[in-house]
This record gives sequence, C-alpha cells and structure tokens, in this order.
Amino acid sequence: MLVNLVFPRRCPVCDDIVPLGEGLICRQCMRKPQYIAEPRCRRCGKQLLGEGTAFCKDCLQRRHVFDYGYALYDYQSMRKSIYRFKYSRRCEYASFYAEEIYRRLRREIQMMDADAIIPVPVHASRLRRRGFNQAELVAAELARLTGIPMYSRLVQRIRKTVPQKELTVQERQNNLKKAFKISTNVVKLNKTILIDDIYTTGSTLDAVALELKRHGVESVYFIALCIGEGM
Repeated sequence: MLVNLVFPRRCPVCDDIVPLGEGLICRQCMRKPQYIAEPRCRRCGKQLLGEGTAFCKDCLQRRHVFDYGYALYDYQSMRKSIYRFKYSRRCEYASFYAEEIYRRLRREIQMMDADAIIPVPVHASRLRRRGFNQAELVAAELARLTGIPMYSRLVQRIRKTVPQKELTVQERQNNLKKAFKISTNVVKLNKTILIDDIYTTGSTLDAVALELKRHGVESVYFIALCIGEGM
C-alpha cells in the first residue's frame, strides 16, 4: 500500500522498519516474544512454574473482583515494545497486538461469550497529554476481529491517580478508590472483557470490575498484553 511507502511500518519488537511483504513484524523477531502458556493461573492467567496448583501465589492470597482473564506475553520479553507503544506514539503496534491476541486466545475469547469489549480508561488529562488511550487502540482492533462491540465511553476515569508501578498492593487499592464511574446504562450487558496493557497486581482491573458489577454486569473477564512471572 502507498501509505506503507510514505509511512513505513515499524516492527513492534525491535522498532526497525518492516520490509514490504513481511507483514506486521520483521522476520528475525518472530521468535522473540515469550508467550504465556500452560500451566497458567486460573484467575489472572499468570505463567505458573509448576503443575502443583491452579492458582499463583498472589491469587491464593487475595480475592479479585474480576472473574478471570488471560495475558498474551511475559512482561520482560515485550516491555520495550509496550513502552514505545505508550510513550513513543507507535500506534501502529495495536493491530499487531490485537492479531496476536486473536490468534492465540481466540478459543478462550469465544468461551467468554462476551457482550462487550471495554478498554480500561485513562484520565482525561493523560489522554490530552498522550493523545490516545493505548488500551482503546488494541480494543478497537480486537473488536473488529471478533465482532464483539467495543464500548469505549462506558467507563470513565474520573480521578487522577498517581502511577501504580511504585505502590504496594494496598496502596494501589487505595489509589484507585472512586477512580472510575459508569457513564451510561449497562443493564443490557451481561458479560464483558476488559482490555489493558500490563497486569501487575490486578488492582486496576478489580476497580473497573467493581463498578461494572455494581451496575448489573454479571461476569467481568480481562485480556492484558503483558504479565509478570508467577509462582
């Protein structure tokens, strides 16, 4: 396509220009992403190190509001990619991520039988500064592939919170109290899939799931691009 000649696509793994005809990722990077595979935690989808339990240590120690979910990549293998996606405006990565999700988690998504795909929202101030919500870009592409409608304005982030990455689990939960609200009627939605970029403790997903369930949604699942190691 002419657009790819004028604005060549960059590989989401190494960020080099992808030669025409090689698709969304350059050939030498196809084996670099580390995918989450079985055995994985039955709640958060984290990679387990052995077959002895169905849940990771974190999920054995705390209850989640969301029902369960999956992650696509091990965080360390794709952290540079996610960073460029969010902070270097590599919006074209979204189509690659969504196709990867659809290719590897298609059966799991079908089993969820969801009515809606919902991106985890960012605060309006961050949206103005960044220019886009990375979760929404992926959600839009995944909605196109699955046929499940995306509701990008259903949940709003109404309180500006401090970055979660340097907080403890309890601090994360406190940081997110009353951070989200439902902006429209969700009475017709029964099962939803939340889309986020990185799963750390699940506090953000729990906070959004809590609001959805308060408004009548029965089941809240999630799909994250990356997740850390489990035990």
